[in-house]
Amino acid sequence: MTAAGLLGAGLLNVETSLLKAGQEVPLAPPDKQPTDVKLPDLPPERKVGIAIVGLGKLAIEEVLPAFAHSKLTRVNALVSGHPDKAKRIAAAYGVETKRIYDYEHFERLADDPSVDAVYIILPNSMHAEYAIRALKAGKHVLCEKPMASNVSECEQMIGAAKEAKKKLMIAYRLRYEPFNTSAIALCRKRAFGELKKIEAANDQDVKAPNIRLSKALAGGPVGDVGIYCLNATRYLTGEEPIEVTAFAHQPKSDPRFREVPESVAFNLRFPTGVLASCSCSFGTAENRRFRVVGTSGHLTLDNAFGYRGQEMSINLGDGPKQLAITPANHFAAEMDHFAESVLQNTPVRTPGEEGLADMRVIEAIAESVRSGKTVSLKG
Repeated sequence: MTAAGLLGAGLLNVETSLLKAGQEVPLAPPDKQPTDVKLPDLPPERKVGIAIVGLGKLAIEEVLPAFAHSKLTRVNALVSGHPDKAKRIAAAYGVETKRIYDYEHFERLADDPSVDAVYIILPNSMHAEYAIRALKAGKHVLCEKPMASNVSECEQMIGAAKEAKKKLMIAYRLRYEPFNTSAIALCRKRAFGELKKIEAANDQDVKAPNIRLSKALAGGPVGDVGIYCLNATRYLTGEEPIEVTAFAHQPKSDPRFREVPESVAFNLRFPTGVLASCSCSFGTAENRRFRVVGTSGHLTLDNAFGYRGQEMSINLGDGPKQLAITPANHFAAEMDHFAESVLQNTPVRTPGEEGLADMRVIEAIAESVRSGKTVSLKG
């Protein structure tokens, strides 16, 4: 080991003093336990039992596997309209068959002591109904975004949570993973000077059939992928937008978009003068990134809104430099924060009010598209 390595390990001064005293350097720690080995944490006394409501692609491919990385949660129940699929998933995750529920008898969850909370991963149009039913059944609620179909439903969900005295958290997973949280911290520290503008895009190619293409199910690019851009502008600035101008493209030549737009672009203006330019699409190659520009530098996060694969670079005028950030499982981090709030009765980072704030802007985006005018968000 080099002197630098010894110094880094905290051993250099010890060895030097021993040599001066004419003693031999020990070849192993006296207690036979290396001092730099971190022992595993003890398992928590209790984990929060969660019922997954809706067994679609996101639940099967991302959320359920994330329980293996979660320290504070376990999947204890499933809610599905497809019993055969539910039984197969239950067997894979060790869920008892008696804890498979359907939507018609959803309220039976109230009598299941193994379920502390539900994670709603349903089509957008069903979020409010099942969140409210779960809260009335005495369960905490983690709900996928967008929170609901409209502002009124969001307000009803918040009211139901307050009445039930239960947690309502919206699943903004990026608020719990290290790349986006690092970007927030850098902006708060004014690492790039005064913020001036944000550019954000979240685009993908959605193939039919897909619930995202159904107007009746509250589909469309803004609520599904555009909300990431919108939420990013809000958490990066720490402000609420005061003005929005939006445009949509809905090609008649593509039958996928007979009910919802293919692409939507929207510009936001914030109180301090920050301007944000955002776009989202269901008809392009995948493109997920944002750039924050200040008076003395800028930050770029590639694959900013993906489940994994983020890469962050900053430029303070001396060329781009990539930051080494250790990734985390987004869904495990999100669920652990939720569980910690439930166990310790502390506020959640992304409550119903966060989802409501986004929904107010989403409704203003829709109004701007319809009217062709800039819409004020003041008051």
